[in-house]
Amino acid sequence: MSIILRIVIVFLLIILIEFYFIKKTSKSFKHVWPGADWKKYKFPLIALLIFLNLFPFFLLLFFIIGSALPDNNITDYLLVYPFWGYVLIVIQCSLLFLLMTIIKCVFYPIYKKHKSYFRNVEHNIIILIIVYFTIYVPVRIVFDYNTVVVRSVTLKKHDLPASLRKYHIVFISDIHADRHTSNERLAKYINKVNSLHPDLVLIGGDLISSTPQYIKTAAEYMGMIKSKDGVYSCRGDHDHWAYRGDIQKSINAVTDELQKNNVTMLGNENRIIKTKHAKILLTSVTYTYPVKINQQELDTLLSVKKQDLNILLVHQPEGGIPQKAAENNYNLLLSGHTHGGQITFLFPFFNISPTLIETKYVRGDFRIGNMLMIVTRGLGMSLMPFRLNSTPEITMVTIMGE
Repeated sequence: MSIILRIVIVFLLIILIEFYFIKKTSKSFKHVWPGADWKKYKFPLIALLIFLNLFPFFLLLFFIIGSALPDNNITDYLLVYPFWGYVLIVIQCSLLFLLMTIIKCVFYPIYKKHKSYFRNVEHNIIILIIVYFTIYVPVRIVFDYNTVVVRSVTLKKHDLPASLRKYHIVFISDIHADRHTSNERLAKYINKVNSLHPDLVLIGGDLISSTPQYIKTAAEYMGMIKSKDGVYSCRGDHDHWAYRGDIQKSINAVTDELQKNNVTMLGNENRIIKTKHAKILLTSVTYTYPVKINQQELDTLLSVKKQDLNILLVHQPEGGIPQKAAENNYNLLLSGHTHGGQITFLFPFFNISPTLIETKYVRGDFRIGNMLMIVTRGLGMSLMPFRLNSTPEITMVTIMGE
């Protein structure tokens, strides 16, 4: 499927959701304020809707003429931010409108009996939902952009050498250095990492978003990390895409720049990290959209002799890798990629994220056999320049004996 066709399909779906949202909204406003002269607001509202939907048309136009959309603040504030902010409000509200419709259908006999009363309640709730999320969504976007949380996790292990007790591993991922992840934001993130005084820092890949422009920036900030036993990263999807069409050149550029800053990017390989009287086995696996390890190589890689602590680092927690790692006696698997469900919509009992289409391992801790798997929310964004209900995080793992 061509990129133009994908863009058209996505934005047609968005238009359908908008249509549903607008119909429900207009009906509720007319019901709650029946005396208002809504006709005088018709053209200003149409003009506002056109403005909010300019981005997809410009995006499609630039793809057709074979050029990229201008990469600057004017484009962001005039097209990109208004569109995505509006779309997130529309989708969030529409999900709850749909829930109300389902509830109404389930209890339709009761609804029908007291139709006038329940219709009035329904329209008032719809207005409240719109007002609430029109405020909540932009406030939450700003909060998630400016906040970084530290999440502490404890891993307990039998027969742990004394030198590894209370050993601190700081895990970060998905830095996505680009124009949306400013130097100030990167500095704040790294300062918080250093404030934890880590023994070892591991990175789950995606140091950049795209283009080689930000490779040096990402490497320099990663080089500011202070860690007693080093800083290591696996490869992420976007690390392969710095030079579109040349995967090897991209990986070489990212790896070399990181190495200049004393950060090691690993491919499919094992490393032994020596710390006092103990050894840590660090296995890096490349499992990304553009490059995936084959099963034979994976089996060989994971069958290596185990050490005092065994860690597997992989960008995407898929391809049966978590299950195979547990079977091969790894104690800890660290992964990123999902951004913790970068866009997560509030819903009763079960929050909804598009990431769930791809994986059930969206964020947090998972037990697979005797192994602990951690999927961190990371820092940056991709596809959309926002996070919603997915606050960036740094994960600190403390190793404890049992």
